[in-house]
Amino acid sequence: MTGVLSVRCCIAGGGPAGMVLGLLLARAGVEVLVLEKHADFLRDFRGDTVHPSTLEVIHELGLLEKFLARPHDQVSELRAMVGDTETVLASFRHLRVRCKFIAMMPQWEFLDFVRDEAELYPGFRLIQNAEVTEVVQSGDIVTGVQATTPEGPLRVMADLVIGADGRRSTVRSSAGLRVRDLGAPIDVLWMRLPKMPGDPSVTGGRITSGIFLAMIDRRTYWQCAYVIPKGGIEAVRAQGLEAFRADMVKVAPLFADRIHTLASWDDIKLLSVTVDRLERWYKPGLLCIGDAAHAMSPVGGVGINLAVQDAVAAANTLAAPLASSQVDPVALTPLLAQVEKRRLFPTRLTQAAQVAIQNRLLSPVLAARGRDGPPMALPWPLQLMRRWPLLQALPAYAVGVGVRPEHVSSPVRPVDAAVG
Repeated sequence: MTGVLSVRCCIAGGGPAGMVLGLLLARAGVEVLVLEKHADFLRDFRGDTVHPSTLEVIHELGLLEKFLARPHDQVSELRAMVGDTETVLASFRHLRVRCKFIAMMPQWEFLDFVRDEAELYPGFRLIQNAEVTEVVQSGDIVTGVQATTPEGPLRVMADLVIGADGRRSTVRSSAGLRVRDLGAPIDVLWMRLPKMPGDPSVTGGRITSGIFLAMIDRRTYWQCAYVIPKGGIEAVRAQGLEAFRADMVKVAPLFADRIHTLASWDDIKLLSVTVDRLERWYKPGLLCIGDAAHAMSPVGGVGINLAVQDAVAAANTLAAPLASSQVDPVALTPLLAQVEKRRLFPTRLTQAAQVAIQNRLLSPVLAARGRDGPPMALPWPLQLMRRWPLLQALPAYAVGVGVRPEHVSSPVRPVDAAVG
């Protein structure tokens, strides 16, 4: 596809933030185009957690039953093995929400579902294999984007551009938006290991002196996240694959009979952890949401949740003005500021909690590597939660619902209604 297109709203990035916002805007009668740089949504080691607050959004759209018919697992509690002691980190059973669980669904299933629902509306269009390379500006106003496609260059002119193209956002850098780095002392190694008959069916973490491993039960395999110090990948590789396998077995002995399936470093993927936030999420004609506005740590797996909440808040504020017959990009700017103001507080609070966990829990655990001493003791907050299980609802609320959950209030037009 080559040439020039003109739409009311162009969304750069077909991840959770971009696709959910695309659905909500199209549902309100807005002509919206999503540009996704990949040919499909099939990528490993993306966030697979659909939290209770996101499930509530799907319910408010009248799609929950249909959504839960997709392949998924339901996780009602998160557990941890700290040293030799197993404990519950969070129990969603105590929450006052419709879905008292996290739905573990491959991200491509989630995105396929949202796409299928969005395509029911005449104003929605998704172009894949279309990578946004820069924004188009007239003075200080963003008026569109430039993209590359297999058929050639594509320019999209829009009354509003949404940057939802992830933590390495081309849109935000091209527009000159400044990023504040909040610091991340960790990186994560992702890998898969087979699940065998007799394995426990739990999702959670395993912690021993010097090692932190998160394990996600994916029915036929374990998706594992092994935490290392920031920039420590070369040191890990220098010790050799056998040493890494031995550490995996040390923290998770059940892997002893299958650790050989990690045949080379190609089976182990590095996620370079970043926690940052735009100093301002918008400029005339442009709004950034999701990881493009605030890259989250993998701690708690809340990145998708925050991205979806951003999309709902943006649609609640912007859908009606964008659906009107006349749209002035400059006049929209105060509304973009409203979206940032609403979402900035929960973002700041969540990132502050993630940074505190990274610095006060994960970094000390990793720093203890190689030290002799007694087995790691259960931290006192976890001791309290073992004694009074109702306290397990507190971390469950923080992870599963979060700060200032959004509810759908954007307008809706019938599927066969004309696009405004």
